[in-house]
Amino acid sequence: MKCSPIMHFHFFLNILLLFSACFQTTDTTNNQSMNNNTSISTDFYSFQIPVLTGDHMIQMSDFKGKKILLVNVASRCGYTGQYKDLQKLHTMYGDQVQIIGLPCNQFMGQEPGSNEEIAQFCKSTYDVTFPLTQKIDVKGDNQHPIYQWLTQKKWNQLHDFKVSWNFNKFLVDENGKLIGHFGSGVEPLSPELLKAIGI
Repeated sequence: MKCSPIMHFHFFLNILLLFSACFQTTDTTNNQSMNNNTSISTDFYSFQIPVLTGDHMIQMSDFKGKKILLVNVASRCGYTGQYKDLQKLHTMYGDQVQIIGLPCNQFMGQEPGSNEEIAQFCKSTYDVTFPLTQKIDVKGDNQHPIYQWLTQKKWNQLHDFKVSWNFNKFLVDENGKLIGHFGSGVEPLSPELLKAIGI
């Protein structure tokens, strides 16, 4: 049985449509992959986080020129007393190092309160005046982008790190480069940390 010209046309048209669909799928996949690979900036100063209470953002770029100490904090932890020395560090050396507290409820639910409750606790108990962000995830599927940067060598260019508990500390230098990670047991006024800050 001979095929008519119309049948030949439809056959080739279907082949073209099939190839077109394949290329479109490949492009979409590549675009998604590209988006995933570029979702985190290598520039620390591009990050911003909503302040604990209020409607403005904490911009990392506002702190260029001095070191930044980022601490995942919690109100019901065995290390919560470190708030006292964090505040003292802020009061005494705030011109050299900017402390930012990042509340997190991922370690045995030790930061269960609302943003307002956290703010009230920090103010009334430790008279905290350094910036605090809204609650974030510092690990897992919903890890905040700034912690993806802090914990992954491919972004921070230093090392892969794991946030093991509340009050882990990450130190960024005056140029937005990660220079150190300190475990929960390293006190804010410890010689180890003060030396890294340059005090």
